[in-house]
Amino acid sequence: MDRRDDTRAHKYIVDHVRPGTTIKRRVLVRNLSEDRRPISVYAAAADVTTEGFVFAPGRTENELSSWIHVDRAEPHLAPDEEIEVLATIEVPEKAEAGERYAVIWAEVAGVEGQTVRNVGRVGVRVYLSVGPGGEPPSGFEIGPLTGGREKDGTPVVTAEVRNTGQRALDLAGELRLTDGPGGLSAGPIKAEASTLALGGTTTVRVILDRRLPDGPWSAKLDLASGWTKRDATGTLSFGTATAAAAASATDRSGQVLTGGLVTSGLVLTLFVIHAYRRRARFREPVPAA
Repeated sequence: MDRRDDTRAHKYIVDHVRPGTTIKRRVLVRNLSEDRRPISVYAAAADVTTEGFVFAPGRTENELSSWIHVDRAEPHLAPDEEIEVLATIEVPEKAEAGERYAVIWAEVAGVEGQTVRNVGRVGVRVYLSVGPGGEPPSGFEIGPLTGGREKDGTPVVTAEVRNTGQRALDLAGELRLTDGPGGLSAGPIKAEASTLALGGTTTVRVILDRRLPDGPWSAKLDLASGWTKRDATGTLSFGTATAAAAASATDRSGQVLTGGLVTSGLVLTLFVIHAYRRRARFREPVPAA
C-alpha cells in the first residue's frame, strides 16, 4: 500500500501485509555528538497498553522484533556523520493475523570502565498488521468537548476519545476557539494524546492561556491518526464549574490535516526515508533511496 500521504507513516513504520511478505525500510542514523562513536542498531519489543506505546527494557525480544534484521548493526560514526541502515522485516508464511509492535533502536553508550556508564537511544516505532486481504479499518469517536479551569485558574478543554477500529492510533491535531467575548478567537492550539490501544479510551487535554476569558466560546477540535480523521464542535465556557459542550463529531478521513512532525533524540536522529515491499519468495534488488 502506498503511504506517501499517510503522515503517521512519515514518522513511524506503519503497514499491513499478508503472511509470507518481506518489507524493507531505510532509516537514517546520524551522530550529532562531537566525538566518533560506535552505534548499536537493533530491534526490540514494544507493546500498546492502557499506558500508551510501551518500550520493553533493553534488547527484550518479541515476535515482531525477531522478524526484523538490519544490515549495519554496529556502525562507527564520526561527528555529524550519517549513514543509511536497511531494516528488513520478514513475516513468516504461518504468521497469525493481528497487529504487532516493536522499535528499531540506535544506541550509544559511555566508555567502558567508567564508574557510571550512560546509555542513550532513539528509535523508530513499528506498527505491523498481518493478515489476509486489505488493511483492517481504523476509527475513533470523540466525545463532548468540556471546558473548565484547573485549581490555579488555567483553562483546559478536554474530550474523551475511544478507539473504534482495529488498529492502534496515534492521535494529534488542533483546537480552535472562535466567537469569544468581544469577538475574540484563539488557536490553533496543538492537541495530542498517547497511543490508543484497540478498544481503548483516553482523554485529550488541551491547556490554554490563563488570561483567556470564561466565554462562551465556539470550539472545534480536529484530531487525526494518519489517514483517519475526525472533528468535534460545540459551545463551551471556562467558568468556575466545568461545562460540557453539546458537541457533534464528523468523519474527515477524506481530508488532509497538515502539521509538523518532530523526531528527537539525545545524540541521534532516526527517520524513515524510503519504503519498499516484496513477496518473500522473490529476490528483487532494493532500489536506491
